[in-house]
Amino acid sequence: MRAAELDVKLLYADEAMLVLDKPAGLLSVPGRGEDKQDCLSARVQRLYPDALIVHRLDMATSGVMVFARGLAAQRALNESFANRTVSKRYVAVVEGNLMGSLHDWQVIDLPIIVDWPNRPRRMIDHQRGKPSVTRWRWLSHDAARKTTRIELEPVTGRSHQLRVHLLALGHGIAGDALYGSLQSQALAERLWLHACVLELAHPATRQLMRFVSPVPF
Repeated sequence: MRAAELDVKLLYADEAMLVLDKPAGLLSVPGRGEDKQDCLSARVQRLYPDALIVHRLDMATSGVMVFARGLAAQRALNESFANRTVSKRYVAVVEGNLMGSLHDWQVIDLPIIVDWPNRPRRMIDHQRGKPSVTRWRWLSHDAARKTTRIELEPVTGRSHQLRVHLLALGHGIAGDALYGSLQSQALAERLWLHACVLELAHPATRQLMRFVSPVPF
């Protein structure tokens, strides 16, 4: 099977789009340097030369990613993301007891800017930051590990948005080597942030599509 050659789980494929389950530790697109050329987009394009990037997940984040096949499909998907008609859900495990309710969504509305002296880090900046909004709700609390499992819905799509917003609440994501404290990094061997659900209109038929990836932690 051709998909096996990707060494990545293929969730869906047709003539207009591809949906994959990106593992943690794999870049979405090539980085700088010869050691950063292996990435999801390069693997996909070896088997599907017409595959084009639409959005990205951080290297440390796992979960659902969609690729367009051809320029027309890319334009349609880019428009969906730009118009915020794409629904994205994540699950994260954060440090500490983050109080909330299973039934109530809460909002983090804090502007984000690049922390230039410490790139690629981002930070909250109320004067210069770009508007950034995240919705979240409580799922469960692990008293023994002193962690909280939450569901997240990014309304905007800033780089590192979920990681920076949760850090601003004082509850960094477990296993976050870039933003986390030594204590939160020690909680997990990887970043416990997973893109579990993606809902969007098919770029050709406009039919609503829903893709799910089980949370691996």
